[in-house]
Amino acid sequence: MTLQKELLLAFYGDDFTGSTDALESLSRSGARTVLFIEPPTLQQVCQYEGLQAIGIAGLSRSLSLADMERELQPTFEALQALSPRHVHYKVCSTFDSSPSIGSIGKALEIGAEVFQSSWVPILVAAPSLGRYCTFGNLFARMGIGSQGVIHRLDRHPSMSVHPITPAHESDLRLHLAQQTERTTGLFDILQIEQPEPSVPFQEVLQKGFDNILFDALYDHHLPRIGKLLEENVPSHRPLFSVGSSGVGSALGAYWQQTGQLQARTDWESVDIDTPILVISGSCSPVSARQIAWAEQHGFASLGIDTAAVVEAENTLEVLEIIIQEAIQKIRQGQSAIVHTSKDNQDPRIAQTNAIFEQKGLTPAEIRSQTGLIFGNALGTVAREVVAQTNVQRVVVAGGDTSSYAARAMGIEAVEMLAPLTPGAPICVAHAPSSTLDGKQVIFKGGQVGAENYYEYVSCRGKDF
Repeated sequence: MTLQKELLLAFYGDDFTGSTDALESLSRSGARTVLFIEPPTLQQVCQYEGLQAIGIAGLSRSLSLADMERELQPTFEALQALSPRHVHYKVCSTFDSSPSIGSIGKALEIGAEVFQSSWVPILVAAPSLGRYCTFGNLFARMGIGSQGVIHRLDRHPSMSVHPITPAHESDLRLHLAQQTERTTGLFDILQIEQPEPSVPFQEVLQKGFDNILFDALYDHHLPRIGKLLEENVPSHRPLFSVGSSGVGSALGAYWQQTGQLQARTDWESVDIDTPILVISGSCSPVSARQIAWAEQHGFASLGIDTAAVVEAENTLEVLEIIIQEAIQKIRQGQSAIVHTSKDNQDPRIAQTNAIFEQKGLTPAEIRSQTGLIFGNALGTVAREVVAQTNVQRVVVAGGDTSSYAARAMGIEAVEMLAPLTPGAPICVAHAPSSTLDGKQVIFKGGQVGAENYYEYVSCRGKDF
């Protein structure tokens, strides 16, 4: 069995919400893209006619170094077996990582070894998402799909105090130096702006850096970077890169210029006539404001007793009360948000951390267990509620819990149906053994959306 055509790109997303961001950028570029939960076999990939790109919605952002090794080594080898032109390790556009959890430096080392990379390009900027890189420093707008203030990463109101991977350094070269001994050079904004950037790029390349970070400030910088990536694909193996959805956007923009792709503007109908279900594991201030807005505008707000979940021998018994409450609200025509926290100050966070500490877990182990346990709990709630109601659209909010939630919901793959808010498209779930099969799903990161985000998401028509 062989693919109908060469895959242009295959990516692994370090969490689910970031993976759907990459799915959207490629789909908008005109590449038919399917996002899988687990590394797909060649047989699975061949089931989708005309496929040009594939992704894997991973969970490495919440893993320790040892667990990242176990997760990424076989996954990268599986992607290599599909022989794509490009393999992209997709990270959050705020570069969420630390030396011990979700280390991008560790991912760089594993990928460079598997793909025998002489150098690895890094592109984190994503102008459409409000993410900008100048002279190696990352700047991020407060919120995605909003008009929030732009902050240097280490002064960002959310990322500088992130509970798992706080950003203490905005220069991504210094940030990476804390995670790997691989050297990182810079192709800066002035070089990208030159009439023919290929010339200065070769000069940077010849300096022998292990990684090269690309600045980008405007959308017109992306096809220039995409061209440089395409021109430097090695013979007989993929070019391995690391970065945000800006990587797919850069390549997609260049492929449009060369005629390989045509930007997609027609999308499926996404009409719904039922309430929506939201499951939220996010603790960002953006998510907190969105939940507060929803509570004030008719949504049922249902908080999971996370301490009870952590201590329970039978999690489903603890969740049953919330499940039945959500079912009742939805049957009455009310949309519902089920959450494990509202923000960083939510008392449930301290309560559950105390329980984990009593069990002897280290801070790193607590972080991993939080994503796993709460993601599974939220996914279980969604699966049970959808099975017993007529819900047609489910929203999953929060990057660290989303991958586990998707697995608990029994989702095998998702495909983009229509755009909504940048970075969080409406998708259809392929879930053959689950009640989620054929349902609309939206995976959104904690930084995505304006304060009234759920007003748009609960819209019954297709015009947003």
